[in-house]
Parts: sequence; structure tokens; C-alpha cells
Amino acid sequence: MRKKRITVIGGGTGISVILNSLRKQDVDITAVVTVADDGGSSGKLREDMQLTPPGDLRNVLLAMSDMPKLYEKIFQYRFADDDGPFAGHPLGNLIIAGIAEMQGSTYHAMQLLTKLLHTTGKIYPSSERPLTLHAVFEDGTEVAGESHIAKHRGMIDQVYVTNTYDDSKPQASRNVVQAILDSDMVILGPGSLFTSILPNLMIEEIGQALLETKAETVYICNIMTQKGETEHFTDAQHVRVLHQHLGQPFIDTVLVNVDQVPQEYMNDHEFDEYLVQVEHDFAALASQVPRVISSNFLLLEKKGAFHDGDLVVEEIMKLTSHKH
Repeated sequence: MRKKRITVIGGGTGISVILNSLRKQDVDITAVVTVADDGGSSGKLREDMQLTPPGDLRNVLLAMSDMPKLYEKIFQYRFADDDGPFAGHPLGNLIIAGIAEMQGSTYHAMQLLTKLLHTTGKIYPSSERPLTLHAVFEDGTEVAGESHIAKHRGMIDQVYVTNTYDDSKPQASRNVVQAILDSDMVILGPGSLFTSILPNLMIEEIGQALLETKAETVYICNIMTQKGETEHFTDAQHVRVLHQHLGQPFIDTVLVNVDQVPQEYMNDHEFDEYLVQVEHDFAALASQVPRVISSNFLLLEKKGAFHDGDLVVEEIMKLTSHKH
């Protein structure tokens, strides 16, 4: 029996939770990571070096690595705010940027780093060149750049991506399309709908591969709504947005958390972009996707609400064993 092939698509902070638990299973993992981040350290490095932003890739690399905690500390170490040009950069971002320059691309840098850090599985940036995310808001305003989109008040109608440094059409990284087509399962999320998941899907070849793949396509719905992105969205609205962006339904299964986040638990200061819990609309979900799995996937830690990777992966493994 060959191992099941699972491809996980999204942004670094969201999907890392799932990847960290998934690598303990006997499956063949590919992570496809968004490259539309233009804020913070990633944004600065991307601007200075015209390279795909390293932050999301760094988080995924660590989630899939079996290296000792000390290495992780080194990689995540962030220079102090008064460190001049180094201020605020995590050491791992500089390592990725340096190796990308040495190897000629972020794609090659990730292939070398996956060996170096003993990662379980493959990691590909969704595109080999930096992308700019554009959001068209419901009032018709258009805003470019992920960090600017987050600050703009109003509801997003749709997003699209462009190559940052020229007018050519965004292309998927090599091997990404094939990985999606060869997968037994493709997992989207968890993560910000408009800024972590959709930037990958709006690369035309990736969107097309998702429509064509025979893989079971699973969407892990967010636990909390996000300010300016998904305010007051139900789980069904998240799915509707994904389907609208690709022009047709393509998700087979949605994982929904039904555990309640205690009212006073969330630290609003720390997680100010998260507003309220995503509400459920099971009738609308059932009309859009063949299968809905609702269970307790909640992990409360550090005053935030997250997915419990092990509980999610338990459901994912059940799904892979039922397949055909």
C-alpha cells in the first residue's frame, strides 16, 4: 500500500497547527504556502531583495521539522527593536532570504532547508515570485497589498493576485499543480479566508488543479471571524466565498468546530482582529458541500482560540481510510 498523499494549502500560521500533527501520521505531505504577505519582516525583505516573503514558509518549515526545540528557538529568534537594520527580523527569515539568494530562488532554498531541518514532506511556495494581493471591497474600492487590505474598513467582495515586479501572469511554483492532481486529499486552511487561503487559489493554475483533482477536498473552517475580512460570517458564507472565487463548487468536506469559546477568554488586545465565533448555518452548508463534519476542534491557549491539530488530524485520518 502506498502512503496516502495529502496536500495542505494556506498561510504559515494557520496550517502549521495541522502540519505539525499530520507529520506524526504515516502519510506523504506536501505544503503549499502563500507568498502574498507584504507586512513586517517578510515585507521588508521582499522589498529589499525582491524575493518571495519568507515568514509563512519559516512557520511551515518549523511545523514540519523534527528538529530539537533549540533549533526552533534559533529560527524563531527575533532581533530587538533597537537593532538597526536587523530590528524585528526573525533569524529564520534572514536564513531563508540568504539561502534563496545563494540558490537563486526561494523554491530551491526550501528544498535545501527541508533536507537541512529534517522535515517530513515537501514545502513549496505557491508561486516562485512575490505576489501582490488585491481586494475589491463591496463599495467598489480596490486596495492592493495584504497589510493595507487588513487596515481598510469595509467588507471584501473578492480578491485577486498579480506578480509584484512585472505584468506577467502569476504562475504556480513547479510541482505544485502535479502535487494537487496526484493527491488523495487536499486540505485548505485553517487560516484567514481572504489573505491566507484565497491568494493561493487565485493563481489560475492552482485554482484549475483544484477543480480537476480527484482528491477529496477538505476545508477547515475558521473558529473566529476576522475584522474587515469575515465579520459576522457563518461557516456557510466562508464556503460560498471559496466557491464563488473558483466559479463552481469544489469542496467535498467541511470541518466545523462546535465547541464554544468562553466569552471572556479571548485577549482582545493580543487578538484584536478576531471578533466573534463563526456562527453555524448547517442547512446552507449541506446545500453547498456533500459532507460536513462538526466536532470539538477547539484549543484554548495563550488567550486565543485555535484548532487542536491532533483532533483535526484524527478526523482527517478517518476520512482518508473511508475514501473509496
